[in-house]
Amino acid sequence: MFTVTLLTAPTNPSLEYALVDALRGAWGGDRMRVLADGIAAEFEIPEIPSNRWDIWSDLQKTGVDLVVQPTQGRRKKMLLADMDSTMIQQECIDELADVAGVGERVKEITARAMNGELDFEGALNERVGLLAGLGADVIQQVIDTRITFMPGGRDLLATMKRDGAYAALVSGGFTAFTGFVAQTLGFDENRANTLLVEDGTLTGKVGLPILGREAKVQALKEITARLGISQDDVMAVGDGANDLGMLGLAGAGVALHAKPSVAAECDIRINHGDLSALLYIQGYAADAFA
Repeated sequence: MFTVTLLTAPTNPSLEYALVDALRGAWGGDRMRVLADGIAAEFEIPEIPSNRWDIWSDLQKTGVDLVVQPTQGRRKKMLLADMDSTMIQQECIDELADVAGVGERVKEITARAMNGELDFEGALNERVGLLAGLGADVIQQVIDTRITFMPGGRDLLATMKRDGAYAALVSGGFTAFTGFVAQTLGFDENRANTLLVEDGTLTGKVGLPILGREAKVQALKEITARLGISQDDVMAVGDGANDLGMLGLAGAGVALHAKPSVAAECDIRINHGDLSALLYIQGYAADAFA
């Protein structure tokens, strides 16, 4: 069996049950289950419909996300998450660059790198090089004044961890930020790159080895082996090209507000919902959130 989940943004709870019921009828689904009033609903079907992506495309125009996945095993034992533009709403390096006065140049490089147009490691070195000479205290300044969490993240972590899941934050960003995010949201561990500092200023260099796409894949393999679980037990979430490796290996790879070239390679695409969508697609109703 497969579960069909329809979701919309919690800030605009406009999911129409007539729409859900019509799709359920067309696809031969069983009874509809409302997960959150006006936000999320689901039903089961015996096979994946041939017009799945056509319906997905039509629903996107109305602000509705559509996810079809195997029912069995959809509740996961591990969360592996990207940080920038995933667990938080910003790209940390862009915020640092903005303070340094090179924001537009760095944002351009970031966008191209995350879309897969540039080599991640080369793009990271180029962007960090533009930060050379910036006082290291700017990191705390950015955390205090510019970093905001993606809605739904606290519910996601609290609920999955309550039910025994392990949570790892793996970022191509920097440990100065992942440490803060991991501690605040309750991740069990975090991995990221290190901004090198000398005499209280950023050197413009990154500690080696650089954590990029392959390091995220390696983290998935290492952590699942350590925990004694399979890769199918993992829900991974990210938005950029350097996330594609882990998204492809995980049992559920979620492209969250992802670049189009990234979303195109993922079966689970959340463009309108927030991080709470990762709970709904596991079958959690809103009243079951921690």
